[in-house]
Amino acid sequence: MNQRSYDAVTPHKVAFLGLGVMGYPMAGHLKKAGHDVTVYNRTSAKADQWAAEYGGKSAPTPRQAAHDADIVFCCVGNDDDLRSVVLGEHGAFAGMKAGAVFVDHTTASAEVARELFETGKHKGVAFVDAPVSGGQAGAVNGVLTVMCGGEQADFDRVKPVGMAYSRAFTLVGAPGAGQLAKMVNQICIAGLVQGLSEGINFGLAAGLDMKLVLDVINKGAAGSWQMDNRGSTMVDDKFDFGFAVDWMRKDLGMCLDEAKRNGAPLPATALIDQFYGDVQRMGGGRWDTSSLIKRLRKAK
Repeated sequence: MNQRSYDAVTPHKVAFLGLGVMGYPMAGHLKKAGHDVTVYNRTSAKADQWAAEYGGKSAPTPRQAAHDADIVFCCVGNDDDLRSVVLGEHGAFAGMKAGAVFVDHTTASAEVARELFETGKHKGVAFVDAPVSGGQAGAVNGVLTVMCGGEQADFDRVKPVGMAYSRAFTLVGAPGAGQLAKMVNQICIAGLVQGLSEGINFGLAAGLDMKLVLDVINKGAAGSWQMDNRGSTMVDDKFDFGFAVDWMRKDLGMCLDEAKRNGAPLPATALIDQFYGDVQRMGGGRWDTSSLIKRLRKAK
């Protein structure tokens, strides 16, 4: 487990909904930072496992997990999953006390973020959309980058608590802005990975020692997180880790949908999304996103 240190923060009663590869360690960091944490997961055995590992509590519904919490954190799969844990008789909003804040770390649409912000306002609870970047390793090590949309006062309340698993926790604008910033993040990553794939494949075809070449050029203008963390494994044809292609396609689909609404052209993103479709058809839906290079090797 990660050995990071935690800044002293007033303990809060919090809930965490969704214990996937991201949520499980994020909730763990909250508990290790001294907060009173109750978790909910659709598969209850996972919640029970978390409670046993970290010494927290589990609840059978989002409503019960959120009861009397100061802050409710959430990290689920998509818009529909988010609505299912927030709305309805057993949803978190039904159990939250007036003045509590719901912080959504799901990568979802800006539309659902605005919808839930307005719904929460009518119920007397705040909503902050707060998608993250940094992947599973960032969650495990407590060094995620969090992009938030919402109102300043609500953000100011949740930031000190959210820093338990973050290295940057930033308000970027009004409700929905966090999700839009995450879309910018994914658009940039897609272009970087495709460029890295083409460069590595070109270098291998030219007979270069690509690990050596990457070590050299990573110190210059071509350097990036993707090159530093994925370049060597791409050369080795290893993709059984990291952020899955299926998840990236979901995210790029949201980017393309939003671009239709705001009129921003995304020609390269649309093409790379199709390339990821090729990877899925190769059986690589659960491969890391750096597997874009596989379709180039296959084409040789």
